[in-house]
Amino acid sequence: MQTEKKQLLIYVIVAYGITYVQGLLMWYGYGKDLDLSAFPKAQMLYPAAGVMMAYLITKKEDKNLPKTFYIFFVALTAVLVVCTAASVLAPKNIDLMGTMFSQWGLILECIMIGGSVIFWLLLLASGNEKCRVYGLNSGHWNISVLMILLFIGLYLLRFLIASAFRGQLSEFGKIMVNPATWSMFFTVLMNFFISVVAFFGEEYGWRYYLQPLLQKKFGLKGGVILLGCVWAVWHLPIDFFYYTTPDMGLTALASQFVTCISLGLFMAYTYMKTQNIWVPIIIHFLNNNMAVVFSGTYSADVLQNQQIHWGDIPVALVINLLLFGWVIFLKSFKEKKE
Repeated sequence: MQTEKKQLLIYVIVAYGITYVQGLLMWYGYGKDLDLSAFPKAQMLYPAAGVMMAYLITKKEDKNLPKTFYIFFVALTAVLVVCTAASVLAPKNIDLMGTMFSQWGLILECIMIGGSVIFWLLLLASGNEKCRVYGLNSGHWNISVLMILLFIGLYLLRFLIASAFRGQLSEFGKIMVNPATWSMFFTVLMNFFISVVAFFGEEYGWRYYLQPLLQKKFGLKGGVILLGCVWAVWHLPIDFFYYTTPDMGLTALASQFVTCISLGLFMAYTYMKTQNIWVPIIIHFLNNNMAVVFSGTYSADVLQNQQIHWGDIPVALVINLLLFGWVIFLKSFKEKKE
């Protein structure tokens, strides 16, 4: 029990402590009108880094601990923390073919791509037994693929319903029949392999580590709902200074609760059903990137400076719970009798 508490404390310090300290830097950078795009990308690695730091400190004698893989990931996270801090404390823009880009943002992108390549190599080198013991393995791919396809279908249905509410069904139709949409979709899928560290970073922290811990304490349903809440609060700095503007920050945070609880239920279900951490990792990747594709902009800029109003929240809550929250009534969430 003492070891478990120590692990949780280390996890919280890394996953939340760094996030909120970086939030102060985002606040400073926002006031200076600086590029903050490096922050949400680096932040995605903090939960997994927290788990790994906790295990490296408390389980260092365990022969099955994938130490090299863990140490690399923690070191990669530390480098990205430095890059994000430098992007506001020592900002510098460079001109690429007439377009200005943040030097540190480009450096961070290159580090993440290179880091993803090394990530795969070290993961393979860790061996099956270490991966199995520490939840890094994959399996049950028949049901896993079905879960991923189900998510894609539900996501597109949500997009269709949202378009109908906005009176933009014709625009949705144009996007869906546009060959560029599907070309971009399959291009994005290929990008998974060179951006994996970010999505692994969140899901290894949330679904692999924190979900079982909270479910053990608060029950199968209560633990996942609480996880959705703490996941939403973790987004606070980027809700205020990246996804929206500070005047809409509270609205964005409320919207984040809707998304994290409803989508968190579905992702929790897929993990419980498959015991394959790669399923929620892939779903998380799809959720973030399909927004870019099916918005019709084909640009990640669609995620920044969104307009979110209080009137949007009730509709989003109903749609998300109907499409993703229904899984809470399935067998996987039923408590076993003592």
